[in-house]
Formats: sequence, C-alpha cells, structure tokens
Amino acid sequence: MSESEIEPGAAFPGESEAYRAARNRLLAAEIELRRSTESVAQLRRALPPGGPIPEDYVFQEATGVDGSQQRIKLSELFAPGKDTLVVYSYMFGPEMEQPCPSCSSIIDSLDGAALHLEQRLNLVVVAKSPAERIADFARKRGWRHLRFLSSHGTTFNRDYLAETPEGYQMPILHVFRKDADSGEVRHFWSSEMATNDPGQEPRSIDFIWPLWNVLDATPEGRGTDGDFPRLTYDEG
Repeated sequence: MSESEIEPGAAFPGESEAYRAARNRLLAAEIELRRSTESVAQLRRALPPGGPIPEDYVFQEATGVDGSQQRIKLSELFAPGKDTLVVYSYMFGPEMEQPCPSCSSIIDSLDGAALHLEQRLNLVVVAKSPAERIADFARKRGWRHLRFLSSHGTTFNRDYLAETPEGYQMPILHVFRKDADSGEVRHFWSSEMATNDPGQEPRSIDFIWPLWNVLDATPEGRGTDGDFPRLTYDEG
C-alpha cells in the first residue's frame, strides 16, 4: 500500500506538516503490517493436522498448600466442549535458582487474560521444576487464574523444543487439538520461529507479550538494557 492509497490520518494539536507526512507513511506501513499479520493467522488456521503426540505425557500438579499433588495426562487437560489446548513452556527448570524474569513477565499478563481465554480454550503453563516449587512461586507472585503443571520426569520439554540437548530451558507456546470423536491428540502449532531465524533475537512469543508491544510505541523503544524485565524492582 502506498501513501496515496490511504486517507490522511487525523491531525493532532500542534503537529507540523512534516510530522503528518511522516506519520502517514508510517500509517501505511502499520496497515500493511496488520494485513500481513491477519494473513499469517489465516495460514496458521489452515494448517493440516499436525503429528499425534508420541505419548500421553503425565504431568504433576500441586493441588494444595499442604504439598498434595495429582498426576494428570495431557489428554485430560481438555475440558468437555473445548478441543484446543494452549501450553506455555515456562523457563523454570530444577537447576535454575529462579525462574526466567521475561517468562514471568509474560505470565503476569497471561494470568490476567486467563479468565477470558478459558471461555474458548484450555490454557496451562508447564515448567520442568517440581510441581510444589512452581506452585510456591505462583502463590508468591500472586498468580490466581492459570493452571501450573510440572513436566519433571517426562520428555515433553525436549520433544517440543522447550529444552535444548544440553538441558537449557526455552520459552515456547504450543497449541494442541483433540479430536472430539476419537480422542486423539495432535500437535497443531508452536512458536518455533525462535530457532529458525538466524541473526535475530529469539522473539517468537512477542505477540502475546504486552510489555514489548507498548515499548515499541514509544520514542525510546525497547532499549538495550539486558537486565530488563526483572522479577522485582526497587520501590521508592
């Protein structure tokens, strides 16, 4: 789309002609980006069935502050009438002193959106740390709406690109589908772009991360601080 193909944007108080001309060029690019995003979403929805899960992974879930746990299979995470399961792989392995701050920022946002999303689909967060450790951190963080599962003792993380051969944990979003008639569970899509775009930062999950999208709209942008976001901030 060229600048001449769109109506000029609304003028805001005090802006110059140079600003409006530059803003209209940017507006054309933004419209093109939105159209491209919608086209990509259509391609994603049109994917043929993915591979069946190699096994019905058994996760651990802490069910109370007393340390009680339950075992639950991946196939059991589909509520009646909801055939789609979204899984966020959380970088919180048993050898890590603390969870990934960036993942935690994402989950801060997901926890607020969970009640809305669960009207349409099943949503869980999976990490490789023991279930009680994950649940303890979730309570301290104030997360109330998400379901947290441990993949400890399974090959789920390794099989679905959430763990490197060296054991390093990776963030990745997965979508699985369950056939309503046969009960077969198949992989539908994962945010694997992080491993397939050499030279770029592994930003395959930015589309679910409000933090960076807000910063991208500012003059400062995302900045270059490699220690951002953090788990906690000094107050005062």
